[in-house]
Amino acid sequence: MPESVLQKITDIIKADPHSGLSLNLYALVSTLRMEKSGYLYMLRKLRDLSAEQRVLAYELMELMATHGNQGEDWEAALAAMDEAIGRG
Repeated sequence: MPESVLQKITDIIKADPHSGLSLNLYALVSTLRMEKSGYLYMLRKLRDLSAEQRVLAYELMELMATHGNQGEDWEAALAAMDEAIGRG
């Protein structure tokens, strides 16, 4: 079974919670929590990511478009990311 984008991003954040990549992806994930605010993410931040890393961002956006930014898996991933960022 292929690893989900949420697991990939959680692993990246846990490995180095204060890296630019982790903080950039965490910002995108955090934005995808807020549907009422219109998911405001500064798209120019995508320039800070490599082409390979942008694929993760695009996968997150696709997850939102298919309503994957809700439910048990989503909440578990957010909790793990929040803990890693807070602990790091």
